[in-house]
Amino acid sequence: MNDKQWIVPDWPAPPHVRALITTRAGGVSVGPYASLNPADHVNDDPQAVRRNREIIRTALPNDPHWLQQVHSALVHRVSGDALSVPEADAAVSALANQVCVVLTADCLPVLFCADDGSEIGAAHAGWRGLAAGILERTVERMSLPGARMLAYLGPAIGPRAFEVGPEVRAEFVASDAQAAAAFQPVPGSDKYLADLYLLARQRLARVGVTRVYGGDFCTYSDAQRFFSYRRDGATGRMASMIWLES
Repeated sequence: MNDKQWIVPDWPAPPHVRALITTRAGGVSVGPYASLNPADHVNDDPQAVRRNREIIRTALPNDPHWLQQVHSALVHRVSGDALSVPEADAAVSALANQVCVVLTADCLPVLFCADDGSEIGAAHAGWRGLAAGILERTVERMSLPGARMLAYLGPAIGPRAFEVGPEVRAEFVASDAQAAAAFQPVPGSDKYLADLYLLARQRLARVGVTRVYGGDFCTYSDAQRFFSYRRDGATGRMASMIWLES
């Protein structure tokens, strides 16, 4: 998919664990949604969204299991064909050719796989989801302990761009004093710059996931490649997908 400038995660996953992250390139949407927006909840033209999903589908073994994401700690276990759109912010599966997917545009997508390739997962982790424990809950719903898992951190808003209020810092520090390292004061204000990637690594380490890769993107600063809700308001979404190849 390099012709579409999509991202193939660079991590030591078993060969039959396949993963793909779209960028904003390669689709048919126009205006603030240009061009590959697969999200049907952001006021883009529905026909364009359907066509974008068809384009993505050509790279996959099956229809993705789309979620209704609500910044929660709800995890959906994929059990078969994608017949419904459950309310959840992560999905896990041990079945071949079942595509777990999350949509993001500044929030952090995290892909998981067991080191023996027996199971995969995908989680949508904005700061609310991280604080709610979505990453820990995803690992808990998988069949092997965290020490047997690999994780890949996809494109999210970077630590030099994500400004938050003191209440966000307080919420993280209340549950883990080490989280303070992920917040840098903004001079002359009560705001902080938050590092979603570091917060995710800290949360993952708490459940034994220490083999963590990726985490070197910034959706906010790379307008050519990525959608960013904080930068643009009206915008599309990237799809982070993972599956077990039969």
